[in-house]
Amino acid sequence: MNKTARNSIMAVLAVAAVGFGASLAQAQTSIPLDRVYVIDQRGEVVISGNGLCWRTGFWTPAAAANDPAGCKCDKDLLPKEVCEPPVAKATPPAAKPSGDKITIAADALFDFDKATLRPEGKKRLDEVAAKSKEIKLEVIIAVGHTDRIGSDAYNLKLSDRRAASVKQYLVSKGIDANRIYTEGKGERNPVTGDKCKNMGPETGKNKKLVECLQPDRRVDIELIGTK
Repeated sequence: MNKTARNSIMAVLAVAAVGFGASLAQAQTSIPLDRVYVIDQRGEVVISGNGLCWRTGFWTPAAAANDPAGCKCDKDLLPKEVCEPPVAKATPPAAKPSGDKITIAADALFDFDKATLRPEGKKRLDEVAAKSKEIKLEVIIAVGHTDRIGSDAYNLKLSDRRAASVKQYLVSKGIDANRIYTEGKGERNPVTGDKCKNMGPETGKNKKLVECLQPDRRVDIELIGTK
């Protein structure tokens, strides 16, 4: 290689070195005080040809742990908890309210065609009240039913009165009245089906029919809450 060519190459390398040095100097002049890596004009860390981050004279492992680029540049030198914070445990889903349904025959609670609680009925409701205290109670639903003997309107009112009697008693046992919902269904939801057809006069004096329709005279009590 002749002298002229060699001088030309040296000149090119000198210009490149000066240019890189100027760029590095320009990047360094824009480094925020809390950064320990050289930052370019875009706010990005300057990377060397070997893929390493350029550090400033203020770099220390402790300072790098507080630099936004610390984990990107020197992850292996920083405490594990800095670059891999523990994953927060998922909060378990809240327990969904579930219901326990209790069906009490109306003749255990009331006499035929009556809405006044019998002693046996009160004993059964005591069990309901005790069970309600074993859970975080949301609501109690008491639904009264009757058999088909009598008019629709009469039976609806009778089922309402029976459900109201159940509520009144449960309230007397310390259950919040606002947590007890009552409803009367009258004779609309029989459970006997066709079992009691063609059994003679549809009156309360027909003892055979009254006995057959006994399952329809009931109160469904549902406790809803979480354990």
